[in-house]
Amino acid sequence: MIDMTDASSAGPSEWERTLYAHLTSHVEAESVLLKEYSAAAQKSPSKALRYLVNILVEDEIRHHRIFIELADSLKSEALFEGKDPAVPHMDLDQEANRDAILELTAQLLDKEQRDAKELKRLQHELRDMKDTSLWSILVDLMERDTKKHIAILRFARKHARRRRY
Repeated sequence: MIDMTDASSAGPSEWERTLYAHLTSHVEAESVLLKEYSAAAQKSPSKALRYLVNILVEDEIRHHRIFIELADSLKSEALFEGKDPAVPHMDLDQEANRDAILELTAQLLDKEQRDAKELKRLQHELRDMKDTSLWSILVDLMERDTKKHIAILRFARKHARRRRY
């Protein structure tokens, strides 16, 4: 098997080797950070800080998984392993998928936009608790997640609208 970091190999390009090294080093850094967050949550005397840090741990677990999937996908592609990569190829613009993707993203965007309005209203109702409760920061995080969801759906819709020539 070809080593992704071996410059003498005939397979991966310099760019692929450099990117792979970057991704795998980030996986290692994420592992360290994940352990630090977990330790911080365990030793904190504050229930509130433990709660908030555990939210960060959940995010770091997802980040760690995504970096592993990116590295594995790059390796699979660069070494022509012939298997489906963990991060799939863009197929949003394939004619067979287009109508279904556009319909689905329209429905989901509508729901996310309604959710964004509801969260904004809720945040307004919580304004008096902003400095006395974790509720406001949690609603703020959900608002940010909703913005992320909208960005993902818009990305999918934009690419589904493209025509292949």
